[in-house]
Amino acid sequence: MSEASRKGYSGTATYTSLKPEGVKYGFGVEKFDTEGRTLITDYGDFVLFNIYFPNGKMSKERLDYKMEFYDTFLGYADELKDQGRNIVVCGDVNTAHREIDLAHPKENSKISGFLPEERAWIDKLLDHGYVDTFREFNPEPEEYTWWSYRTRARERNVGWRLDYFFVNREFMKNVSAAYILPEVMGSDHCPVGIDVKL
Repeated sequence: MSEASRKGYSGTATYTSLKPEGVKYGFGVEKFDTEGRTLITDYGDFVLFNIYFPNGKMSKERLDYKMEFYDTFLGYADELKDQGRNIVVCGDVNTAHREIDLAHPKENSKISGFLPEERAWIDKLLDHGYVDTFREFNPEPEEYTWWSYRTRARERNVGWRLDYFFVNREFMKNVSAAYILPEVMGSDHCPVGIDVKL
């Protein structure tokens, strides 16, 4: 578990039946690591990044923080990938990538979570050799992972796809399925998953 220094704020946890070879809490950058957003577990065959990416809606400063966090993560992951490691990234990325990934793209085009610079960063992630696993298996619209509590959006499936599994392209041959589980309740998000064969 990676905890934020501010009680009750952010944090990540990984539950595993396999003992990892190593665990790291963050990127080694204090302003990001104090929020407990990153838990990195090394399983030998792959390195798992469990990340709760920042939300940029609060202010311009917070959006800048989010974009810098994105780039810090990508630099860290790329270093490992360049060493020949396989990378699996899961978590709330807090951005819908394409218009297909949210119910009302035009109405949200100037809101953090669907800003051009946020979406362009996911393009950059893919250009660096990572794969959006869900979209490899499912090209269909109306597949979301988050719904606002305020408007009973889940009942109407007015949502956003904010939660992802990314893997490096070379590891994609090991991924046999990627899915969203919208029927699982308990949060304004729902679980996402992949099946991996080693």
